[in-house]
Amino acid sequence: MVLFFKKELFFGLALIATAIACLASQDPPWPNAIGSFTLMAGAALMWPRTERAAAAALTVLYALITMFLLGVPFERAHFAEYGTYSNAAEQLALGAAALILYAGIDGRPTRPGQMIFGLCAVLFGGAHFAYMNLTVPLIPKFLQPSPVFWAYATGIGHIAAGIAILIRVRARLAAILLTAMYASFTPLVHLPMLFADPANHYIWNENALNLALTGAAWVVADSLRPRRVATQPDDAFLRDPIEQIALE
Repeated sequence: MVLFFKKELFFGLALIATAIACLASQDPPWPNAIGSFTLMAGAALMWPRTERAAAAALTVLYALITMFLLGVPFERAHFAEYGTYSNAAEQLALGAAALILYAGIDGRPTRPGQMIFGLCAVLFGGAHFAYMNLTVPLIPKFLQPSPVFWAYATGIGHIAAGIAILIRVRARLAAILLTAMYASFTPLVHLPMLFADPANHYIWNENALNLALTGAAWVVADSLRPRRVATQPDDAFLRDPIEQIALE
């Protein structure tokens, strides 16, 4: 139970899921190369002996993917489209989580990764408003008071959480709530879409990406917990907040 609730294990498994989705793409060759690399790095991330190298490799990988996603639209004069930045932010957020893991292992400051993730969250929230016509249909109609309400609410929630992380005001709480929100997207949005159209590769990709973002937000939340010298070997104060729930 405790092992399953380790953030590194969850994040690594989620990255493996994104890798499998990438390898299933019908647009070789570069998806195969990225998918294979992510598959190996995600697996290595779950083991203490290889976690540091895997986190470093993933940080570089997602930085390069982000540069590519930003570079191509600019070359094609798509720099005015909001999706250019929100799409790149998805990869950048995963890279930020990998950077936090790498820095944490060596005892280095994790603040740069936290700030990058906070900026990404703000961009995610902005995408809800920029593409409200695409966001509303994704929300189950049974959620009250209305899908439009939740489209706005989740957009505002992203922005508020991102700002909280950036300015370090209730940052840990914001990251925990963001983790919970991403986790809720899987049963409420992505799995119903998958059941309705299991052959759609894009939906599989979105499911895997959402799981990876859930893991990334969890990494950020854990990096924001207060640190102090433990007075007992099992000092509950030092536990990961989500792992604490598992133990209880």
